[in-house]
Amino acid sequence: MSYERINAYHIMWLFVMFDLPTNTKKQKKDYTTFKKCLEKDGFTMHQFSIYIRFCGSLESANVHIKRVKSFMPPAGHVSIVMITDKQYGSIINLWGYVEPVKKLPKTPLQLELF
Repeated sequence: MSYERINAYHIMWLFVMFDLPTNTKKQKKDYTTFKKCLEKDGFTMHQFSIYIRFCGSLESANVHIKRVKSFMPPAGHVSIVMITDKQYGSIINLWGYVEPVKKLPKTPLQLELF
């Protein structure tokens, strides 16, 4: 569906999906800065490299798309998907069992020397 065909009064969701390199210190910094900029702009993490944001209209969505473009690092791949609230409502989320992290004892184990 092209953006022109979406009614300007529809409630929209933006999905930002990215794959950014983290081989050098600068790339790691760019990756962290990009994620922080997404969070500052109201995006929340859906999965590790997928952030989502609610937008009240097409105009609002376009503003946030421009912002994402402005803070994208020079290397990597970023995709932005815009869907309506109705389409978002039909998402099927499946979660598997996540084993709880075992906590270490607060006191260290005593070592006995012979």
